[in-house]
Amino acid sequence: MRFLILCILTSFLAGAAVVETAAQTRDQQRRMQVDSVLTEHYYRTPYDSDYVVRPEGKLTLKVRMNQTGNSFHAKGTINGVHSKADLSTSHKTTFSVAGIYRGIGIGVAINPYKWGGMYKDYEFNLNYYSSRLSLDFSYQRSESLAGDIRRDDEIGKLESDDVTLKVVNLAGYYTFNHRRFSFPAAFTQSYIQLRSAGSWLAGISYQGGSIKTNDELKTRNPNAPDVSIGVGHIGIGGGYGYNWVLGKKWLLHFSMMPTFVVYNRNKFTVNGERKVAKHMRFNMIFNERVAIVHNFSSRYFAGVTLVMNNSIFDDKNVVVNQNKWRARASFGIRL
Repeated sequence: MRFLILCILTSFLAGAAVVETAAQTRDQQRRMQVDSVLTEHYYRTPYDSDYVVRPEGKLTLKVRMNQTGNSFHAKGTINGVHSKADLSTSHKTTFSVAGIYRGIGIGVAINPYKWGGMYKDYEFNLNYYSSRLSLDFSYQRSESLAGDIRRDDEIGKLESDDVTLKVVNLAGYYTFNHRRFSFPAAFTQSYIQLRSAGSWLAGISYQGGSIKTNDELKTRNPNAPDVSIGVGHIGIGGGYGYNWVLGKKWLLHFSMMPTFVVYNRNKFTVNGERKVAKHMRFNMIFNERVAIVHNFSSRYFAGVTLVMNNSIFDDKNVVVNQNKWRARASFGIRL
């Protein structure tokens, strides 16, 4: 009887081991199949391999420090009173860690000033870079906007929490020399530029949002004016970008895309009196990018990037200029 029980247990355990081994084998096969698909897609490069290639390694780990800022300059004449506003947000500093496996990445950002309650603003950035199309998108909601408002010879101060800023910036690019010139090599390091190359660019820009005084300003200063600034303009244009490779380890990037505003809805309101800019007028939005990347070896790299959006407007009724920028320093390792 004991021998029979022992045989049954042995058979059961052997069968369980076979089932577990089969399950492990199926899991391994699925992982290998997924990895094979990702690898094939990853190395299916749209570039001329004499100019741009994929780096070695399956996994890339990056640590980054980011800083952003924004400033506005608005002016207009309302009921014979010349009003002018010069405002800027506090600088936002974040630290982030990202992991990218075969071109698919995930990251997390930390803002130590927000933890300490010293920074209340919110900002979302989305950057997409491919061989042909690139996109920079940002949304910012800020109550740290501060500066001066002049009404003729009177100067008033705006402090943090006095006004609320909501603004969207968008810039989209098309790269004509997309076989030899790579934006990702300069900004995400998902490719490596082997030889210097440049490209003409075509694109579209949009800047839109609002700045409005809050109730806190009236509480602090009952005589302060109610101010509202509306921004909205769409631009179409083109430019040029260049990746300069130095000594196979350094990459210097510079690109500029000026766009001509084809429609705007700028408006400036003080105490209920509004001035509106002409919808069609010759104005411009500039999108500039600068990057420096150094490959210490095939595994280690570091880089610094700067992305800017600047608007230049001139109208006898309303002028609203915005200067948005984001600087980033990063260090990475490929495994």
